[in-house]
Amino acid sequence: MTQTVYHRLMASGGLGEYVDRHVFACVLTVCRGDPARTLADGTGLAPDTLTDVVDHFFPGCTDVLRDAPGASAADEEALEEEDLVQLLLDHRSDPNSRTAAWLAVLVARRSLGANHLWQDLGLRDRTELSALLTRHFGPLAAQNTQNMKWKKFFYRQLCGREGIVLCKAPNCEVCTDFAVCFGPEAGDPLTPLAEAQRLAAE
Repeated sequence: MTQTVYHRLMASGGLGEYVDRHVFACVLTVCRGDPARTLADGTGLAPDTLTDVVDHFFPGCTDVLRDAPGASAADEEALEEEDLVQLLLDHRSDPNSRTAAWLAVLVARRSLGANHLWQDLGLRDRTELSALLTRHFGPLAAQNTQNMKWKKFFYRQLCGREGIVLCKAPNCEVCTDFAVCFGPEAGDPLTPLAEAQRLAAE
């Protein structure tokens, strides 16, 4: 089912760069794979905004926005989610980009997941996430000079904005938790999309 959704979206011939269409197709596919949550809750985007996204990138595919029976919204968003959205918006490569505005909300909402961020976005690996952030949030991505895990990096930036210092070591190099922030982000994609994506790119 997930491959069918991804293929259908990518075959729709919508507007936008291929790489952006790929990212949104991945996010919509992985969110559709969670029958307990509405798509609006999974993505953080309001229903009318989701319709705009699909109309732009995947015309004729608005039926994929139908929620599974029993899907429901979460009780409340995390306290830091709004701040993370603003952090991303403040560092857009193109301040007028509607795509980046949509992605800011998506990335912030999916950052609340329990997996690596690239997994919760439905991407193949961390490389795709890094490319996405560099493309649309370049000024922020450029500050991650030590290749810190993206979730850790985001929350470190948020703490810095508030003047909060949570790190117990004077610098990362001598911290005993170095591997927690900078270790590899290995793992399998949350949806079996790798082959579908490879075929779509050929």
